[in-house]
Amino acid sequence: MRTGGTLLLSACTAVLLLTAACAPDAPPPQQQRRGVPARLLITPGDGTRKVAPDTGINVKVTDGQVTGVIVTDPGGRQISGTTGTDGTWRPQWPLKPSTAYTVRVQAVGTDGKQVTERATFTTLKPARVLDGGMSPLDGERVGVGMPIQLQLSRPVTGREERAAVERALTVEMSKPVEGSWSWVSDREVQYRPRAYWPSGEEVTVVAHLAGLRVGRGVWGAKDRRVTFTVGPQHITRIRNGAHRAVVRKNGKVVRTIPVSLGKPGYESWSGTMIAQEKVPDMIMDSATIGQPGLYRSRTRWNVRMTYSGMFFHAAPWSVGDQGHRNVSHGCVNASTGHARWFYNFTQRGDIIKVVGTSHKLQFGNGPNPWAKSWAEWQAGSALHTPGDQDRPSDA
Repeated sequence: MRTGGTLLLSACTAVLLLTAACAPDAPPPQQQRRGVPARLLITPGDGTRKVAPDTGINVKVTDGQVTGVIVTDPGGRQISGTTGTDGTWRPQWPLKPSTAYTVRVQAVGTDGKQVTERATFTTLKPARVLDGGMSPLDGERVGVGMPIQLQLSRPVTGREERAAVERALTVEMSKPVEGSWSWVSDREVQYRPRAYWPSGEEVTVVAHLAGLRVGRGVWGAKDRRVTFTVGPQHITRIRNGAHRAVVRKNGKVVRTIPVSLGKPGYESWSGTMIAQEKVPDMIMDSATIGQPGLYRSRTRWNVRMTYSGMFFHAAPWSVGDQGHRNVSHGCVNASTGHARWFYNFTQRGDIIKVVGTSHKLQFGNGPNPWAKSWAEWQAGSALHTPGDQDRPSDA
């Protein structure tokens, strides 16, 4: 019996062994495939110097995906920018020269974990810089005809360079109206609305010049920003034949002033001008117009109308002629009382129109954008493409 039992057990064991040998291997416990950390490469690399301010920041990632790019200046302020499909981050405006920037890139690897890489680089110090000054002044209240002026320290002549400057200029308005930049010289670009500014308009202008490339080796030095408001509409119309200046505020006549304009040979300019500056007391010297010794007089309550020296000012010596005949050397003469009132009433940028003389105002004789039609003005923009919208201004 013992032997039989042993044989039976052995047979069973053999069957079990045979079964085990014929069956496939049992699968191991299911395991999630293990990923790897993301690897990042930032260009410009950490410690790089003399980086061009308009250079983009390239980010390459291996075994992962970029989740964020943050660029900060030395003060910790974040720089606005966007990342393109090629992985290059570009600032909204060029970076500032001679400035250290820190880049922080975050990415998630195939292992699901976040990694952060940092790099600090410094932009170049320009050998030649472009700077600029702006008008109106920050916080100034101006008239409805005041242009925005950007005067540059270096000439900008190429169309592409001029277009780059225009793209770097922003004009924000509380009451948006159509307007355009126009180059009045190689060193100055001006902005005017199609018609006059609306009264009460608040305008903020930013010239994003810092880091702007304008020619070989020339870079913008720093940004400029001004905010100004537009006061009541003041329009003065001076008729040569009537020898009168009719002053209107918001369309209503507020004063009629007897005046004397330029006598024959010294005719006053005809055209649409603006009040360019106000000087309460000055010496007018004919030497400044190339005729020394002709006159040298102290004048009060002076409102400049042209660069060439045409003013609205007090002239007590010609009160008997005012309202009747022209006796000045080109200026608009008024009594002391009227001139003082006009000086105090006037805002820089107020419109002053002179009509009826044989001497036509030339564009460029001071900031006089209204001497051009809207089509002519737009044609001075490097970004303008002629089209059906080129129609004369109603201003």
